Amino acid sequence: MKKPLFIAIKILLAFTFLTGVVYPLTITGIAQLVFPHKANGSIVMINGQPRGSELIGQTFNNPHYFSSRPSAGDYNAVPSSASNLGPTSNSLKIMIENRRQAFIAFNHLPANTVVPNDMATASGSGLDPHISPESAYLQMNRICSVRGYSAAQRQLLQQLIVKHTENAQFGVLGEPRVNVLALNCDLDLLK
Repeated sequence: MKKPLFIAIKILLAFTFLTGVVYPLTITGIAQLVFPHKANGSIVMINGQPRGSELIGQTFNNPHYFSSRPSAGDYNAVPSSASNLGPTSNSLKIMIENRRQAFIAFNHLPANTVVPNDMATASGSGLDPHISPESAYLQMNRICSVRGYSAAQRQLLQQLIVKHTENAQFGVLGEPRVNVLALNCDLDLLK
């Protein structure tokens, strides 16, 4: 009876070591060698200071910057989540309408403006760092007005949106998107 128990304990310890130490260290080492920026969280550095991650959205409420997609979890990565409200939920319908109205008001748009879905709905994780190019273009007038941009600077801002527009992954997965943090970082460099 003791021999099978001893063998089971040895197997448990061996697999614990293999799957808990050897495998994670191997994968971490490969990731650090092959793509270190992504393996370290895709941190965006500005003047030597971390500004955020390319992969996790954050709040931009200042009218000088492009706004992020709404988040059901307030961009908190620990309990990242959606609202879990279904398509027949009145609470969800009210929330979406409130977000649409808030987007229109914040950007001084006509009341009948069609607001892109990404600005009225939160992503499944609540951490999406991207918005659609349409959402970025709808925010241009506000940013140009608040920053006092000339027509030439407005053109540069439009070119900045184009520069930061990523196409669908592999040409077919997803939609074109703009990383809000990267766009806002470059916006501060726009002269």
